[in-house]
Parts: sequence; C-alpha cells; structure tokens
Amino acid sequence: MNKRPTDYLKYFWPMRHYLVTCGTGEGANIIAVSFCMPVSKAPPMVACAIGHGMYSGELIQATGEFIVNVPPMGLKRHINYCGRHSGRDVDKFQATGLTPLPARRVSVPIIAECVAHMECRVTGFVVTGDKRLFLAEVLDAYADEEIERGLRTVEYAAGEFPEWVYGGRFGSGASEE
Repeated sequence: MNKRPTDYLKYFWPMRHYLVTCGTGEGANIIAVSFCMPVSKAPPMVACAIGHGMYSGELIQATGEFIVNVPPMGLKRHINYCGRHSGRDVDKFQATGLTPLPARRVSVPIIAECVAHMECRVTGFVVTGDKRLFLAEVLDAYADEEIERGLRTVEYAAGEFPEWVYGGRFGSGASEE
C-alpha cells in the first residue's frame, strides 16, 4: 500500500464560502469564512471558526451574535475583499457596496445580496489551535423564495483554496480578516 503525506484540507474541498456579519450599527463588519458547519439539528446549531485576534471574533465575543450569510457566486469579488481586509481599517459594507438590512431576531445586519441567512446566538466557544470555534444556536434561518422553491441553486466554490485563505498552502498562514 503506497500512501503519501498530504494536506488534510485538500479532501474537504469543495468548501462553501460564507460572509459572516457581526457587530451592530456603524460598527457592523463582514468576514469571509470557510470553516462553518452544522453541528446539531435539535436544537439547530452551527460552529464557525475565526482566527485568534481577528476583529470579527472580538465583535462576536462582545455581542454574542453573528449571521451566516450565504453568497451567490456573483459575490466572489466581495468574498475575496472581505477575506483580505480588516474591519479595523475599513468599513467593508461601504467598500464593497453590499447592503446591510435589519435581521429578524438579532441586532447584527444581514447582507441583502446574499441568498440565505442564519441568525445565530453564541452558546460557547472552543479554542482550536489558530482558531476560536464559536458554537451558536440558529435562531432563525431564511432564504430567497427562488432558492426555497428549487428554481435557483446555490453554487459551491470550486478549484483550489484561494490565496487569501491560507497563503496558498493548506494550513499555513491566515487571512488578514
């Protein structure tokens, strides 16, 4: 049996990219996140991994809320921007032209251009190496009617991990957030 060392993340691909919103009012921010997954059906819960020291992680710690927004492929440029720039330095809503709208159950805004939204309240977190894994209950989930009726699908990302995710190599470096 011939087996070779490999980068473990390679076998989790394709992976969906999300735009996670956090913070409130003028301080609302967007972070591009790939490490986000369901962890419970009853109650509905997700886990979302964000690097230590990231501005978005600080906002989530402060408010205890975030929203997982599902972007269509047409927002790829916006995903890249939000993954390469820190909300400490730039207002990502203003810079990308994405539209913040009030959420139904939390104080964090949704992104109007996204096709689905999961409003989350943090129940805890776990430190996992270079990330903090936020565990959260999904308080409300909703999507565009075309998606729900099956008239439109949400595309997955394809190809290799983008350069901004891990510096072009699995497991090395991190985005600026």
